Amino acid sequence: FSAEQEAQALRKAMKGLGTDEDAIIETLTKLNVSQRQQVLITYKSTIGRDLIDDLKSELSGNFERVIIGLMTSTTMYDVHELRRALKGAGTDEGCLIEILASRTNAEIRHINENYKLQYGSTLEDDIVSDTSSKFRRVLVSLATGNRDEGTFVDEALAQQDAQVLYEAGEKKWGTDEVQFLSILCTRNRCHLLRVFDVYRAIANKDITDSIKSEMSGDLEDALLAVVKCMRNKPAYFAERLYKSMKGLGTDDSTLIRVMVSRAEIDMLYIRREFLAMYGKSLHSFIKGDCSGDYRKVLLRLCGG
Repeated sequence: FSAEQEAQALRKAMKGLGTDEDAIIETLTKLNVSQRQQVLITYKSTIGRDLIDDLKSELSGNFERVIIGLMTSTTMYDVHELRRALKGAGTDEGCLIEILASRTNAEIRHINENYKLQYGSTLEDDIVSDTSSKFRRVLVSLATGNRDEGTFVDEALAQQDAQVLYEAGEKKWGTDEVQFLSILCTRNRCHLLRVFDVYRAIANKDITDSIKSEMSGDLEDALLAVVKCMRNKPAYFAERLYKSMKGLGTDDSTLIRVMVSRAEIDMLYIRREFLAMYGKSLHSFIKGDCSGDYRKVLLRLCGG
C-alpha cells in the first residue's frame, strides 16, 4: 500500500474533463478505513488540495454520499449520522436507534467525545432536546455507553430479571417500561441471552413478542433493536438492509449507513444472515434496487 500512489490515482481520476468514477470506486474500495485516512492526509501534503472537497465537487447524489462516507473515519461517520438524525429536517429515529443499540461501549465513548468536539453540545443534550418521553430515556441510557461488557451470568439474577420483565409487561395492565429499560440497557450480553430463555419459560412467549404487544412506536423499535443486537448483530443489520430496500422506494440513508459502517466489521456475516433470512442474496437485492455508480460501489462493499 502506497498512500502517495493512491492519492495520485484519485487526482488523476478527477483531473481534466469528466470524472473516472470506476477508478475512484476501484481505489477506495480496495483500501481499509485507516488506509483511506492516510490517503486523505497524503493527498493534501503532496497535491496541496483537499480530497473531500475535490470528491464533493466531482460527484453527486447517493454515490457521493457513499464515497464521502468511506473517506470518513469510523467514529466521525457515526457522529455525522447522529447529528443528521437529530438536527436534519425531522428526527431520523431509526438512525439513532440503530447506532446507539449496536455500538460497543468504547465506540459510544469515542462518539460522545468527538460529537462534543465537533458540535459544542453533548450528544445527550441533543437527544434530550430532540426526542421525548420513554423513547428519550432509552436513547439517553444507551448513549452513556455503560453496559456491562463482561460474560458472567448470574443465574439467580437472570431468574429475577426475567420475572421482573414479566411482571412489568405481560402480567400487569399498562407496562412498566422503566424496568425493561434498566435491564435491557445495562446487563451484559450473555446474561441477557439467559434472561430471554428464562422469560420464554415464564411468559410462554418470546421477549420480542411481549415488547411488540406491550409497546408501540419508537420505544418498541428501540427495545426490539436492543434485543436483536444482543442475540445476533449481523441478523439485525441484515433486517435493516432488507427493510431499506423492500417494497416501493429505497431508504437510501439506511442502506448507505449500514453498508459503509459495517463493510469492514461483519459484512460477510450480514450477507450470510440475509440469505438465510430472506432466501435471496444481499448482492441480488442491491443489484435490483440501485443503479449506476451507486450500485457499483455498494456491490463492491457487499463483496466484503
